[in-house]
Amino acid sequence: MSLNCAISNEVPEHPVISPISGCVFERRLIEKYVNETGLDPVNGEKLSIDQLISIKAPPLVKPRPPTATSIPAILKMFQDEWDAVMLHNFTLKQQLQTARQELSHSLYQHDAACRVIARLTKEVTAAREALATLKPHTTAAMMPVAGGQPQMQQVQAPAQENNQMMVVDEAVEVAEITEDIIQKLQDKATLLTAERKKRGKTIPEGLATPEDIQKYNVIGSQAGLHSASMPGILALDICLRDSSKIVTGGVDKNAAIFNKDSGAQVATLQGHTKKVTNVIYHPVEDLVFTGSQDQTIRVWGVQRSSPCAHVIRPHDGPITGLSLHATGDYLLSCSSDGAWAFSDIRVGRVLAKVVDPASNQTALTCAKFHPDGLILGTGLEDSLVKIWDLKEKTNVASFSGHQGPITALAFSENGYYLATAADDAVVKLWDLRKLKNFKNIALEDKYEVKSLNFDQSGTYLAVAGTDVRVYLCKQWLELVAFNKHTAMATGVCFGNNASFIASVSMDRTLKLYGLD
Repeated sequence: MSLNCAISNEVPEHPVISPISGCVFERRLIEKYVNETGLDPVNGEKLSIDQLISIKAPPLVKPRPPTATSIPAILKMFQDEWDAVMLHNFTLKQQLQTARQELSHSLYQHDAACRVIARLTKEVTAAREALATLKPHTTAAMMPVAGGQPQMQQVQAPAQENNQMMVVDEAVEVAEITEDIIQKLQDKATLLTAERKKRGKTIPEGLATPEDIQKYNVIGSQAGLHSASMPGILALDICLRDSSKIVTGGVDKNAAIFNKDSGAQVATLQGHTKKVTNVIYHPVEDLVFTGSQDQTIRVWGVQRSSPCAHVIRPHDGPITGLSLHATGDYLLSCSSDGAWAFSDIRVGRVLAKVVDPASNQTALTCAKFHPDGLILGTGLEDSLVKIWDLKEKTNVASFSGHQGPITALAFSENGYYLATAADDAVVKLWDLRKLKNFKNIALEDKYEVKSLNFDQSGTYLAVAGTDVRVYLCKQWLELVAFNKHTAMATGVCFGNNASFIASVSMDRTLKLYGLD
């Protein structure tokens, strides 16, 4: 009798089957539902509690694990579960914070884009209305006057792309490098040559020694300068006057200015419509220059809430190279359209646009001014390196020997050496006095070089690509190699007196190397 009672007491806890619908229910819930409605909850037919069929099943007994056979073991198990819950909660909070930051950045970009679209729509509407009211003979008023060219607003105003390109071509055709400019370039070159001879006799005070550089390690890493949704940093430059100021250009179409000392992002330069492939920080002024695949060069004033002072359109293709003249007043640019251009940054005017007739408009991949500023070098997609006379706009020398498109070139500060790299895993050193290749630095098979940079003293050469490496010039010995990036390194620069090294990568990080 006691056994039957015990069994009957356990019955309510067992599941039951409804013969009407054939479904399984928990007894407590189905009894409550039937008492209220008298119906089967599945098909709505009449059902009574007496019709329910109990499912007999032996109680499930879970054996106690060996680790829970004592009170200390049970406490340890609870502690482990608590730690796991807390770690999971911390991870969720981190992910939430990251998601909030990305959402805030996306909303900011969306708001900025809406403002730009509204402004452009207004300008296009005004331009169309003005164009509709013009008479045919008034188009001559848009032609450049002698020694000048239309304002940038007039170049940007037409909605049709072919009309816009026509105005730019006319500006390039009539502009020229005047005698005053040539004299200015010559005077600067003479001054720099004299200063270089004085510096060449002594080692700069405070310059990092090779032993110091061999001890360099990562002293900082910044991953929040550019958008996480469009990862990748393509360009880097450091201000020579204040090496704490660093500018980067990214796949997200923006340029970012970072202060190394404060660890804060100073400004975000927005305006390009495609990837920013080249950036330059003016050595003595708070100006930043950016080149983009949208075929434009922009001049930014950092101290004035980063307004874009000029938009220069010297090319018909993406900008692939950018270099600032030693005077600080002129920019060299090159493009996949096969031309290099010389532009005045003060007025946003293209002074010269040169295409080598012998190259059959082969795309230019990179370009740099010589430290003196009277010659320049360009790298071509057909593996040639060409040296140009700026005043005469003529090709004075060509270097061959690479296999594949030229990916980077850099002039040493001493004015004698030129370093070049291509898709052949070799860095070649050229003597500009003898116009010959005097050294090859062979890298590992399939090693990619994306950037070359000499420090200001010409003592060290940095290589960025598959990793980041530093070589001692003259001996051309490898001092150190950094493998801290998780993707291709795209840019490398030295700080003042090589006191630190900065590199950027497609992994969206800016890394700083120095003594701990």
